[in-house]
Amino acid sequence: MSALLDTIPYARFLGLVGEQDAKGQLRVTMPFQDRLIGDPLLPALHGGSTAAMLELTAVAQVAVLYPRLRLPRPINVSVVYLRSGRPLDVVAEATINKAGRRVAHVVAQAWQEDPDQPIATLSAHFLMDEDAS
Repeated sequence: MSALLDTIPYARFLGLVGEQDAKGQLRVTMPFQDRLIGDPLLPALHGGSTAAMLELTAVAQVAVLYPRLRLPRPINVSVVYLRSGRPLDVVAEATINKAGRRVAHVVAQAWQEDPDQPIATLSAHFLMDEDAS
């Protein structure tokens, strides 16, 4: 699954690494890097890096379950920040709540040490296009 993330320049910049289980559930890890710090006084991860990780996790999850489609394009994305991201690795998973012929609704959450204590969640709709080739 990391091969898909390697094709996305911003995923490479964030250093995202993906693993897929036998059921097709994707788990993406964003290893901590100093350049991901947004507030050096706390220190806390930049919210943009967390949001981008969540969105890319959702895109990759749709791509895993619907491989015949082009990479899904976001229609709307909403991120809720629940707590500051500490200077640690971040893990994210996404779930497709509903997928029609053209639109998929996806939710995702990111956490650091405990999945029951997420640092941020995402809710998004993605446009799913057939591959033209």
